[in-house]
Amino acid sequence: MPEYKYHELGDLAKEAPKLFGIPTGTKLDEMFFKIEEEDGALVKKPLGGLPYLSVFNISGIPDTGKSLFAEQFAAYQASKGYKVLFVTVESPANFLYSAIKEKCKALSLDFDEVEKNIVVIDASEEEELRENPKALMETMAYAIKEKKITNVIIDSITGLYEHKEVMARQIVRQFFNFLKKWRQTGLFVSQKRSAQASESVEAAGGLAVAHIVDGTIVVDKKLIMSQREASLYKKPIGDVIRLIRIDGCRLSGHDSRTWVFEITELGIVNIIAPLAEYIRR
Repeated sequence: MPEYKYHELGDLAKEAPKLFGIPTGTKLDEMFFKIEEEDGALVKKPLGGLPYLSVFNISGIPDTGKSLFAEQFAAYQASKGYKVLFVTVESPANFLYSAIKEKCKALSLDFDEVEKNIVVIDASEEEELRENPKALMETMAYAIKEKKITNVIIDSITGLYEHKEVMARQIVRQFFNFLKKWRQTGLFVSQKRSAQASESVEAAGGLAVAHIVDGTIVVDKKLIMSQREASLYKKPIGDVIRLIRIDGCRLSGHDSRTWVFEITELGIVNIIAPLAEYIRR
């Protein structure tokens, strides 16, 4: 007879993660919440960041700020003394060094502190790491163990299956389960294909990718091309309005509204206001 394994819910209490936020250094930290009881009433309390041990996709078309957000999150966490593993799949690691250094200047963070707390695996120039998930995960596991990593960023997860999208679900699930096993808070940067709606959670590999992770942050941009749009958004024709939205989160409550954000001249993601409120202003 096969052995059937099951758990009573109470048996899992000791292993259940605590619910608190891992700060990103952006207004996104106020957009996740938990419910607590105060004086007999249930109230929403800001979580203060991405839910601890969550794995999120950040999905969007090109030039919407995905990598900038990932770099900002890495720099902010590292500045607080937490170890971050950054897996570069698209751009060589030396470019990441320059980007993080500029982020620290713009955010007034101590680069010396940040520099020693970010560990980099360069899969962009190592075909074996890009093509062989097992080899990459073994390398990541070694780094996590040796450097006591608590946060992992893969930019982009799409680059690990760019010419074999039929395997997207399998590959994403392997890395999702890997981060859960190693108790990491994770961020997967996901590219979109040209046929996919820019405001949807769908990314390369299809909707299946979004179903695996704990939630998706969708970033989008809209080119203002008519007088009506210029009047609505109070921006000149030819300008761009940028939008961000948390599209689902399994681990905590979240603000599901679409928010307006900007990328400053220094390359910093600055979330401004909910879209409806922005238009009313």
